[in-house]
Amino acid sequence: MLRTFFVRLSENSSLRSFAERSSLGRRVSGRFVAGTEIADAVRATQVVNRAGMSVSIDNLGENVTNPEEARHSAELYHEILDAITAEKLDANISLKLTHMGLDVDESLAREIVSGLVAKAASMNPPGFVRVDMEGSPYTQHTLDFVHELHRMPGNANSVGTVIQSYLKRSESDVEKLLAENIRIRLCKGAYKESADIAFAAKSDVDANYVKLMKILMKSGIYHGLATHDENIVRQAEAFARSEKISPDSFEFQMLYGIRRDLQQSLVRKGWRVRVYIPFGTEWYPYFMRRLGERPANVFFIVRNLLRS
Repeated sequence: MLRTFFVRLSENSSLRSFAERSSLGRRVSGRFVAGTEIADAVRATQVVNRAGMSVSIDNLGENVTNPEEARHSAELYHEILDAITAEKLDANISLKLTHMGLDVDESLAREIVSGLVAKAASMNPPGFVRVDMEGSPYTQHTLDFVHELHRMPGNANSVGTVIQSYLKRSESDVEKLLAENIRIRLCKGAYKESADIAFAAKSDVDANYVKLMKILMKSGIYHGLATHDENIVRQAEAFARSEKISPDSFEFQMLYGIRRDLQQSLVRKGWRVRVYIPFGTEWYPYFMRRLGERPANVFFIVRNLLRS
């Protein structure tokens, strides 16, 4: 119920316009979004790196409406890759295809993302581009893009994608990605989907996550397990120990500002952790989905506003 409420809020254009322009909105979002500029993301990345964790940087945005917006979004990502090299950051980038113009011109999106992956692949050390997953209308498009990019000469270790365990098709998608040694970020899913294509019960989503998680961990390919669910984290730790899976062969992934205690606990125990750091002016849909995923986030925000 709460998740559905916040997903609907994330789609409210009037509330989004007000929130993204107001000082109160930016203040409230600060727990989960590094800021609005690349420099903000760099500073946040440096702090996380010093704490012993890697980072994935995301310039927030989706569903651009013209080629100019898509090219501007791409230019920001080129600047992020330059900053990663210049500042020697332990970081990669995460992007959405609709932010790169998929809805406007598919060939333009292909050109933009191909250029970013090629640039990442040429970095020293080589960089990595995570093509993020959006709502179900884009699932097949995203997977097709990633398969195509991964097959291009020189790109094999520099591009990957995301699989959402709440989709019933995900096990089949995982099998196809693993057949080409494509790196996967496994998450539960943050969009509202119909029961025809997605598991409705949380228990089923969690069970599918654990099933896919074990497949990924035993694949011999470096994957990311994106979850703040402590029960699932403990299952992953136990599975790695029982199957003698090296701590260097996968990573846990968590969101900026969420479960910092769990992030640090995993680092102390020798596991790899990557923190997803978003930045940018178009933070509202992302922020609302984070609130819907975890009620504790709502209570945290309210407590801190009352203290001010």
